[in-house]
Amino acid sequence: MAAARTLVELFYDVVSPYSWLGFEVLCRYQHIWNIDLRFRPAFLGGIMQATGNKPPAMLPKRAEYLLKDIKRLGKYYQVPVQISADDFQRVLDKGSLGAMRFITAIDMTQPRFLEPVSREFWIRFWSQHEDISQPTSILAVARQAGLSSEQAQKLLEMVSSPAVKNRLKETTEDAIKYGAFGMPAVVAHFNGEQHLFFGSDRLELLGSVIGEKWLGPVPSLPSPKM
Repeated sequence: MAAARTLVELFYDVVSPYSWLGFEVLCRYQHIWNIDLRFRPAFLGGIMQATGNKPPAMLPKRAEYLLKDIKRLGKYYQVPVQISADDFQRVLDKGSLGAMRFITAIDMTQPRFLEPVSREFWIRFWSQHEDISQPTSILAVARQAGLSSEQAQKLLEMVSSPAVKNRLKETTEDAIKYGAFGMPAVVAHFNGEQHLFFGSDRLELLGSVIGEKWLGPVPSLPSPKM
């Protein structure tokens, strides 16, 4: 009998470059490890406020380190993140509430588009340095991810609905209940316990805890069985 699959929840916000790194690696490993990967789009701003955390860029020395760290990790994980000092201010000025509500609407009604839409938001913000806060930008992301103009418009109209707002709030509260204080927050449900991992550089440890082998940041997919 095949072993039960381990549920792994990924709480993320597209305003977080570290979330993008963790997202891409887990997307690769969901085809290798015996896991069920569940995307949990949440609002980083709400988590920071609830836990008293502060953006790392508010500390100059940490911001200086973060610029180097993200560039190194992007190369290591082969994710095309292109970070600059100007991005810190863009994060503070624009935020991601509208984008995360749109992604939440996707999760509620068009879940098969959740992965590509989330990825396109990261690409637009962290690779192309373009806006993700305005309706026209959100629609452009949706089209790039493969949604029709009609689908994208209907989803955009949902962003202001109580159902979407409440869903995003509930998901954010779920992350906080698990102990999250930033993103990405990865929760593995294994052997009756909940294991929280913070950051994109704890995925090797995640594998060890759930009994799976780490094969590097860009693992080769297993050969198809004949």
